[in-house]
Amino acid sequence: MVSSVADYRLAARRRLPRLAFDYLDGGAEDGDALERNNNAYKQWLFKPRVLKDVSLCSASTRFFGREAAAPMIVGPTGLNGLFWPRADELLAQAASRAGLPFALSTASTSLLEDVRAAAQQGDLWMQLYVQQDRAIAEDIMRRASAAGYSTLLLTVDVPVHGKRDHDTRNGFKLPLKLTPKLVADCVTHPLWSLQMARFGSPQLKNIAKSVGERADLSRHSAMLSRQMDLSLGWADLDWVRKHWSGKVIVKGVMSADDAALAVKHGADGIVVSNHGGRQLGSTFAPVEVLPGIVDAVGDKLTVLIDGGVRRGSDALKAIALGAHGVLLGRAPLYGVAANGLPGAAGVLALMHDEMTIAMRLLGCQTLADLGPAFIGNANEAMSEVTHRRLHCRT
Repeated sequence: MVSSVADYRLAARRRLPRLAFDYLDGGAEDGDALERNNNAYKQWLFKPRVLKDVSLCSASTRFFGREAAAPMIVGPTGLNGLFWPRADELLAQAASRAGLPFALSTASTSLLEDVRAAAQQGDLWMQLYVQQDRAIAEDIMRRASAAGYSTLLLTVDVPVHGKRDHDTRNGFKLPLKLTPKLVADCVTHPLWSLQMARFGSPQLKNIAKSVGERADLSRHSAMLSRQMDLSLGWADLDWVRKHWSGKVIVKGVMSADDAALAVKHGADGIVVSNHGGRQLGSTFAPVEVLPGIVDAVGDKLTVLIDGGVRRGSDALKAIALGAHGVLLGRAPLYGVAANGLPGAAGVLALMHDEMTIAMRLLGCQTLADLGPAFIGNANEAMSEVTHRRLHCRT
């Protein structure tokens, strides 16, 4: 019986060869930022209220005027076809059924048009990397707009790819090359291997279509890793607006100063994010810097956050600290990697249930009831207790 996202992670680890699982699960360099992300929510503890009417409890919210069943978005993740065939389409379908938005990565292995068909009327967001040849990004924006995607996530924290030691150790290069080590790994993971043999190697189909070329994983992955536009700046939000009429969110903000610049340059929202700990090897966790960012920008734009959300209660902690919602990255990927569509749907349902249970235990009927009074930092609380004790002795 699967009881938590951690259980789905274990199931994904059993099914995937090490090369694929490490790509999903690993972080940059020694993994310090990833570990900090995973542990940061444990430092925030709830302060529940009791004898509150919680008979009618709902985690529903709105993102840019559209209803969502919970303050969660299935966030953009790349090369998902490595974990399950048509994974992007399955994730979008699971999100749509759960009443949640889904964000598709530029590095998706399904065409954005196919993802739209899978999600039917679901709310779709498009994540954008800007390469040196900006015509590629312009074409992706045009296609996404034509397909009815509502929101653009402009990712700004990947001018170059972070150093990922696990990929180097595993010999992870695209396209995958058969080596004795990889063959041995595949033999011990037959279900994954049979799927790959049947459906073929994943391809970066969106980039290929917007470049106007046939799919070529080696070439197009190299374009993503080595041909990003290093000149991209805040003023380029004006360029984005020329090609995108919907909402624009800047993803990858980790400082109050950059949040203020996002307001100044007319962004509709930001995602407080360190890219899941996959870029800089040593950074604060997003939830650690969230309160300062919320203080700096208030309600001037929508503040979202990702990184380390593994429980519905983690999402509630982010909401209590001022975020409007959370992006889920690895959590639904563990589900789809473990069991395709049922796995992805299971993760989303599980986290929604956890959220509702926690809201009732906190004494909150709606997200509007939740605020800073319901949460405290364990480290700060202990420091205050220690200070008081020392003060009393003097």
